Amino acid sequence: MKWKGEGITDVFFDLDHTLWDFEKNSQLTYEKIFTSNNVAIDLTEFLEVYVPNNFRLWELYQQDKITKEDLRYQRLKTTFDALDMVVSDEMILKLSDEYIKYLSTYNHLFNDSIEILEYLFPNYKLHIITNGFAEVQQGKLKNSKIDHYFQVIMNSETAGVKKPNPIIFKMALNQAKVKPEKAIMIGDSYEADILGAKNVGMHTLFYTPLHKNININTHKINTLRQIKNYL
Repeated sequence: MKWKGEGITDVFFDLDHTLWDFEKNSQLTYEKIFTSNNVAIDLTEFLEVYVPNNFRLWELYQQDKITKEDLRYQRLKTTFDALDMVVSDEMILKLSDEYIKYLSTYNHLFNDSIEILEYLFPNYKLHIITNGFAEVQQGKLKNSKIDHYFQVIMNSETAGVKKPNPIIFKMALNQAKVKPEKAIMIGDSYEADILGAKNVGMHTLFYTPLHKNININTHKINTLRQIKNYL
């Protein structure tokens, strides 16, 4: 169903896991840096441990329980330890730096990202609110050739806080010069994107491609194309 009469003018997107295919691009990056640094590891086994590790550590980072540096080091250190691999701290730090350097050079988007941006662009002002690191997120948008769709690009380092903190949403709304009741947030994290946006009065649309069975008071979509059912 559409929000008839609600007068939505501005659409805010999360970036990673919503428009930009983080897992695919991350896998390609690790494949590159492990090969170039002669790290002998089965990529499939690595990712089976790394992906949930990275998710857990990102949650701690979003809650301000660990630093950016802790996140970047520990997601590799804890994964190598779990796989009984002895990798020096020097190599872990080198891999961590190269991961950040090369991640935004891979630019796979979800299949319907461009389609939905093209659909929305003529009728709405589009923006990004992301917890990603400033130096990486801008590269992702530029290199995947979608930066021109967005007017405001708000990241957690610029805001000084991370989603779901209301400050980052309020800063983005202020920059976009839009009231929250005229804006909608679309993202894949219920806690960071949906609860955060709801808490400042924005409309929300929960993107859950894995069909997460969460009993929540918000509209849900399983593909980006389904945004057309609402806007």
